[in-house]
Amino acid sequence: MSTATLTDAAHFPATRRDATRARLKADPAYQAFWLLRIGFTVAPILFGIDKFANVLVNWEKYLAPWIRDLSPLSATHTMYAVGVVEIIAGLAVALKPRYAAYVVAAWLGGIIINLLSYPGYYDVALRDFGLMLGALTLARLASVYDPPRLTRISL
Repeated sequence: MSTATLTDAAHFPATRRDATRARLKADPAYQAFWLLRIGFTVAPILFGIDKFANVLVNWEKYLAPWIRDLSPLSATHTMYAVGVVEIIAGLAVALKPRYAAYVVAAWLGGIIINLLSYPGYYDVALRDFGLMLGALTLARLASVYDPPRLTRISL
């Protein structure tokens, strides 16, 4: 066996999982893609679940009065609906960040509008603007690292 064959074999991992691990070690942009993908999967799911438990905060206080008035649901049930949307968004990012990251960015845009529409939560709106930029960054990275077709998650 020639030296070239051994060297070539070392550069071509045997399985998709090996290829992913090698890419994670070597490519900082791919590392960023996975950090953002994991973050924008876990955070919306956890925050969505907490809309039902109010352990972190009483989420109803972030609901603008005009949105509360527009909703046919009570403030509590409106926040339950928000929680369901957030859980679905987190799952969608796990499955297909190429598209779902834009949905999360739009959702965060809506949250920002809600928070800027009445006084007291401008700091939270600014934080959510930073999160929206992160979601858009994930979407851009996903355009490179997440193929357009639906594929299974591999790591």
